[in-house]
Parts: sequence; structure tokens; C-alpha cells
Amino acid sequence: MQKASPTLRKATTGNAGRSLTARAPVMLETAGWPDYALLDTGGGRKLERFGRYRIVRPEEQAIWTPRLPAAEWDGADATFVGIGDDEADGRWRMPRRLKDTWPMTYDGIDFLGRFTSFRHVGVFPEQATHWQWLAEQIRQARRPTRVLNLFAYTGIASLVAAKAGAEVVHIDASKKAIGWARENQTVARLGDLPIRWICEDAAKFVGREVRRGNRYDGIILDPPKFGRGPKGEAWDIFDDLPDLLRACVGLLSDTPAFLILTAYAIRASFLSIHELSAECLAEAGGTLESGELVIREEDGGRALSTSLFSRWSPNG
Repeated sequence: MQKASPTLRKATTGNAGRSLTARAPVMLETAGWPDYALLDTGGGRKLERFGRYRIVRPEEQAIWTPRLPAAEWDGADATFVGIGDDEADGRWRMPRRLKDTWPMTYDGIDFLGRFTSFRHVGVFPEQATHWQWLAEQIRQARRPTRVLNLFAYTGIASLVAAKAGAEVVHIDASKKAIGWARENQTVARLGDLPIRWICEDAAKFVGREVRRGNRYDGIILDPPKFGRGPKGEAWDIFDDLPDLLRACVGLLSDTPAFLILTAYAIRASFLSIHELSAECLAEAGGTLESGELVIREEDGGRALSTSLFSRWSPNG
């Protein structure tokens, strides 16, 4: 993991006398791990290795020319052919029949990759830099830690946090995602870890937790651009994120460890979520980093930015 040199600035001191140190832009980079590599990019696509499979998926930001010969791309095990935008239904083109599900491992945690109709395969590799960081925050706390994981998808961050010693509440609006996450816990042989799997609208759950007076030492927010809750609740990141983030800051305990926010596929600068996060966390003090998550091509090739992030800790 590498960081570009950030611009430093101090946010306004809050009413509690604490000063928030803000670092931006920060580029958090991963070069992959044994079960994942970004092999090549270009021509609006990316060629990746997920465990045993080489996969081609759309990537509109890759406007440059691929480095590898066409034969490398044509020889992929699966290519996603999308219909409409990147969240619309699509299909996988496979030269030979493959199993829909296959094993993968990250840092000793086994989980399942799976071909889906919306181009994703159950893991966002660029999040590895957040997984490593949050595990460090939990271990450094040296005390019981409660973590809330919102829009938590297939649960890899939940498993990382629980393995590091946290008690985790995992929230996702999709029953399929919750089922997949529970399956990953079984595959990882971590069934004894304290994780609550809850199918619920994130904003509604947070609202209830605020009213109940519950608190968390760490919060992970990974919202989609648009989405629907289990009862049809609408989510729009530009309309709904500000109130949700403010409520999440209100859920932090008196001895918090971290807050992580990631935003995918939105037409905005990282400054959008950085300034919002700085506003919401001004009273908390500590350190806020914002920027982009980046995957580096194998063998030190080009870098591909995948998402925007802000993350906070009470220390440096």
C-alpha cells in the first residue's frame, strides 16, 4: 500500500476544542494479492485475475490502449457484456462452461467469487487497503470493539473486522447478499466470530440505533450511487448521504476507532465527500484522509482509480 504526498490543512476547531487534521488528496494503492491481480487495462475494459479465472469487465475510465496483445484478452475465461449502464443486467460470455462459484482467499480468509448479472463477482479488490487499515485500528484499540458495516455486500470487510477482534453488525438491503455473506463466513471457517447478519435498509437501521442510544467504535459505509431497500426504500447518494453520514457520526462511541466512507461510480470529485466528512467530523478531532482508491497493474504497470473515499481515526 502506498500513499501519494497529500496536501495538509487543519479544519476549524470544533466547540469541544478539538482540531480535525485533514489530508487530501491521498491515493491509496493496492497491487493485488496472490488471488487477485489487475493484468491489463485499456479500450474501456480491464483484464483481471480472480483466483483461478481471468476475467474481462467494462471499465469506462480506461481510455488508453491495452499493453498486452489481443490474444491475452481473447483467451480470458469470462467476459462481461453489459446492457446499458454498469449496474444494468448483462451476461457473461465464456469460451467454455465454468462453475458459477469459485474459491478465493484474502489474508487467510477464504470466500467465494461468483458470476453475477451486474458484472461484479463478490469482491472489490481495491478495498484491501481499507481492510488492512481497519484491522490495524481494531487491534491497536486493545479493547472490545463494536463495528457497524453498512451496505456491507458479501461480508469480506465484516470477516476481516471480526477476525481482528471486533463484534460486527452487518447490514445490507439484499437478501441474496446477506446469504452470500453468511456463506462466506462458513467457507472461511469463522462461524464462531460475533457477526450479526441483518437484511435492512441502512438509513432506517441507523435511525433506530440513534433513537435506541446504541453506539459503535467503528463504522464502514460503502453506499451505492442508487439503490433500493428491502421494502422499496429509495437511495440516492447525493440526496441521502449527508443525513446518513451525520447520523453515523452520532453513533460513534466516546472512544471511537475509525469511520470509513467509500463512494463508487459517481460523477463527483473526492472533494465532495471530503468536505462533507470534514463538516460532519469537525467536532470529533482526529485525522481525516480523503482521496481515491487505486489498483496498480501487475508488474508495476499503470494505475486505475476505482472509487472515492474518506476515512477518519481519532489519532494520526
